[in-house]
Amino acid sequence: MAEDERQIRMAAEAILSGSINSQRSSVTQHSITRTPDIILSEDLIAGARHNGRMSNVRRFFCLFITFDLLFTFLMWLICTMIAGESLRTAFTDQVIHYHIKTSLFDIVMAAICRFTVLLLFYALLYLNHWIIVAISTATTCAFLIAKVFLFDWTSANQPVFQVLLILTSFVLAWAEAWFFDFRVIPQETQARNWILSFPDTERTPLLQGIVTESRQHAANVDHMSTFFTPVESPTHSDDEDISFPRKQGDSRKLSKSNELFRFLAKLTPDKIDEYKMKTSKMLQDCHDLLTSKEWKDTSITSDGDEMSCMQLPPEWKLDGKVMKITGIIDAPASILIDLLFDGVEEQVSWNKLVTESIKLQYIDENTDIVYQATSPFGGGIITARDFVILRHRKKYGNYYITSGVSVPTASVEVRPNMTRGENGISCFATEEVPDEISKCRFTWILNTNFKGWIPQTVVDKSLSTGLVNFMTYLREHLNDMQQSSI
Repeated sequence: MAEDERQIRMAAEAILSGSINSQRSSVTQHSITRTPDIILSEDLIAGARHNGRMSNVRRFFCLFITFDLLFTFLMWLICTMIAGESLRTAFTDQVIHYHIKTSLFDIVMAAICRFTVLLLFYALLYLNHWIIVAISTATTCAFLIAKVFLFDWTSANQPVFQVLLILTSFVLAWAEAWFFDFRVIPQETQARNWILSFPDTERTPLLQGIVTESRQHAANVDHMSTFFTPVESPTHSDDEDISFPRKQGDSRKLSKSNELFRFLAKLTPDKIDEYKMKTSKMLQDCHDLLTSKEWKDTSITSDGDEMSCMQLPPEWKLDGKVMKITGIIDAPASILIDLLFDGVEEQVSWNKLVTESIKLQYIDENTDIVYQATSPFGGGIITARDFVILRHRKKYGNYYITSGVSVPTASVEVRPNMTRGENGISCFATEEVPDEISKCRFTWILNTNFKGWIPQTVVDKSLSTGLVNFMTYLREHLNDMQQSSI
């Protein structure tokens, strides 16, 4: 019996020990998995170049070089003042009648040389190799060591400050070499490699291996600044023009948003006319984009959709590129546009690029204003954005179009953790496919400005991925609707 009890106790201890080790391993693995996300985001932001400008980490390096020069010169001035010499006398003795045994101004000259050479190669020429800073540090160190042996220390009234000046120059030279080799080069290389490896048309996460907090908000959606399609207006009434919220569902959305929005004032006739003129121009612009021959860089996605981009001419007064994706969808053209326009508030249930979608104001049965928000993505590199969009729906030529453009409104406050994005001319468009009543050719054109300091390459590639993701979500939603109707 005693032997049996001992064996049972040993087995229990082994099971308990294995459980504890497993928990420790799980916690350790979680830390290893999550910590790099934070570090990676900070390094990417610091090492990325925005519109060809200098990266933040390299700018800090250039500031440090400037600090090196100014601090060394200040130390030389202090040594001169403590020695009881005037600036005129010090300049004459140490600069005009320079001698390595009695002058300390050569240390300032060494700092000036480092400043000139390093800024030339790393700021103006934007060199990415460590060889220049290595040469400047090695040369400085060799000179300072020789200076220690050649300087006449017996003539120094306060040798402590002379020693500090030499040591300061020595330490700063090594700090420059360390910072460039261990901070500037790795962060810029990491940011550059991440941008180059960013998927153009594949539905893969922005940062590989990142696990997001919520399944709904985590498709690692490239930030779809979208003007996602709007909603249809409910019934007509004068009260509805004041409009928001108008249904119980809207009230629930408001409570979830901490009552962010105010009630929008009733639109004046002049304001309504302004909006209608804007939508008329917007519709024409969308049709021009749909029929334009200027689209380039065409590529085919894994689902057979066609992607392309276009740089808007200056007269459009819009920033950035316009992105377009076109594909065949199993739905009639007019019905699909009505579904997207009328079902804007239901998009959060199937479109993972959108976290909130609320109709703000009714203008007429084909025109309204909506609010949409997206979640952060890419490990937090691009934070959440929201948009206030004027939409209009109409058949134009062979196209059924729902167009959208951002409009300013003081009634919709910007949230603390949101950045207000701006959409240029954007639209959803469908056209009928000959001999295919149940199918249509669907096109999404998007021009957006995320605002903030984000490298344009990251913006372009994230938009490309978002366009592809949206086509997938739309097809899945239509398939689910078809299955539920059977």
